[in-house]
Amino acid sequence: MGETVFKQYPTVAVKWAAYPEVVRSKLKALRQLIVEVAESLPEIQQIEETLKWGEPSYIVQGGSTIRMDWKPKMPQQYALYFNCNTRLVETFKVVYGDLFNYEGKRAILFDLEDEIPKEEIKACIQIAL
Repeated sequence: MGETVFKQYPTVAVKWAAYPEVVRSKLKALRQLIVEVAESLPEIQQIEETLKWGEPSYIVQGGSTIRMDWKPKMPQQYALYFNCNTRLVETFKVVYGDLFNYEGKRAILFDLEDEIPKEEIKACIQIAL
């Protein structure tokens, strides 16, 4: 089994630097979970970190793009976005019920004070990847 390559683009570093520190630490914790899941899956050779719609995004061959972001208009909240043209978020709702807050068919929302249920989020990430 080879090592998963984590390919990063400089534009993402600029985006990370623009987030308030408390937000950046929360988003980087989500990013770490995405990388851990990708590295645990032998079929994933590379995970690419780029910007899509101005948001940090994670792409693997054969998987669905996962994005994350925080918006100043909702300062106490950040989100993990999934492709809304899939049934991913609907599936998460069936499996996890009200464990998470959802935004339609596209996102799991977190409050800055929330303790993220890591194993459950990692399972959601694995399904998407």
